[in-house]
Amino acid sequence: MLQRKFRLGLIVNPYSGIGGALAFKGSDGAEIREKALAAGAPQLAMPKTQTALNQITENLNALSIVTAAGDLGENVARTLLDDVTVVYQGQRLQTEAEDTIQAVQAILEAGVDLLVFAGGDGTARNVCSVFDNRCPVLGIPTGCKIHSGVFAISAKAAGQVIQLMLNGEVVSAMYGEVKDIDEQQFRSGRVIAKLYGEMLIPEALQYVQAVKMGGKESDELVLADLAAQVDEIMQDYPDHLFVMGSGSTVDFIANELGFANTLLGVDVVKDFNTIAQDVTALELFELVKDAPTKLVITLIGGQGHVFGRGNQQLSPQVIRSVGRENIIIVATKQKLHALNQRPLVCDTSDPTLDEALSGVIEITTGYRDKVFYRLGVDYAS
Repeated sequence: MLQRKFRLGLIVNPYSGIGGALAFKGSDGAEIREKALAAGAPQLAMPKTQTALNQITENLNALSIVTAAGDLGENVARTLLDDVTVVYQGQRLQTEAEDTIQAVQAILEAGVDLLVFAGGDGTARNVCSVFDNRCPVLGIPTGCKIHSGVFAISAKAAGQVIQLMLNGEVVSAMYGEVKDIDEQQFRSGRVIAKLYGEMLIPEALQYVQAVKMGGKESDELVLADLAAQVDEIMQDYPDHLFVMGSGSTVDFIANELGFANTLLGVDVVKDFNTIAQDVTALELFELVKDAPTKLVITLIGGQGHVFGRGNQQLSPQVIRSVGRENIIIVATKQKLHALNQRPLVCDTSDPTLDEALSGVIEITTGYRDKVFYRLGVDYAS
C-alpha cells in the first residue's frame, strides 16, 4: 500500500526584515520596503528559508511542498525537491500582506500537515488572521520584530522541527502567542505590544523560542550598578568608540550616564558624548572600521538572543570589525536565571560568525560583578 506523503505548506514573506539593517525598525508598508530596496538592503528571508530547508536531509521522497508562486515560496522550495505544488499566484510585483493572507488560505484549503512561514511578527499576524488550527504552524524568524511565541529559535532549528515531524517522531502540540507592536510607535521609541491570538505549534521546546518578556527590569539598583561598571570602562578607554545596542537595559545605562540614547536603535558614543544616533548597519561600519570600538549590548529577556533580534544594524561586518573580545554583554542575574540554563543565541545570518562567537563568554551583571555563560550554542545542535 502506498503511503501518503507528508505535505509541508510553505509561505515566504520575501521582504521580511529588509528594514532592519537600515534602522527602520520594521518592514511594514510599501514605502519602507521601497526605501530599503533603493538603499540596497539585503533580502534575507529566502536565504534563511533555504537554511531551514537544508536541514531536511532524510525521507525526502516522503515529502511534498504546497506553496505560492515565485519568491512567495516556490523558488526556494524547488531547491529542495521537485514535488512542489503551487496553489497561489501573487497579484502584484511587490508582495503585500494580502498576498500572505490569500496564500495561506489557499495552502490550508489544499491540505497540509504543517504550515511553515518565513517572516516576523507582522507576517505571523497575517497568518493568524486566517489560520484555523487545523494543522500546526511554525515560523522561520526573518523579521525585525520577533516577539511572538510561534517562531523557531533560528532558521536551522525550524528545519530540524520539520525533519522531526517528517520522520514521524512524537512531537506534542501547544499554543503559541502571536504578538506584534505598532511600528509607527516603535520608530518613536515606544513599545506598544498587542496580543493578536494563538496558533497551534509543535511543542519542541528546545527548538521554539519563548515569548519575549515585556516591560522594564524592576531592580533599578542592579541596573545602576551596571551603569557604574560601564562608566568605569568608558573612563578606562577614552579613545574608544562605544556602540550602544538597543533595549531597556542599555537605555537605562545611557540615561544614568547622561548621554542621549535611542531606546530601540543603535547609537555611537565617544568620551560620554553621543556622536551618532539610530545608525544603519552601513553607517555604523563606516564609523567603527578604522576605530578602536567596544560594543555594549544586552539580551532579549525570555529568549536569550544577543544578535539578530531588533538589532540587525549590528551586521556581521560590524561585529567582525569590533571583535568578540570587545563585546560587553550587560544583564541582570535575574534575566539570566529566567533562561533556565538555556544558552544565549546568536542569529547574525552568518553561520561562520555565529560559530566564531559561540562558547563561554563573560557577562557583566553588576559593578565589578561578572559571570560566565554560554553564547551562540544552538539549542538545536
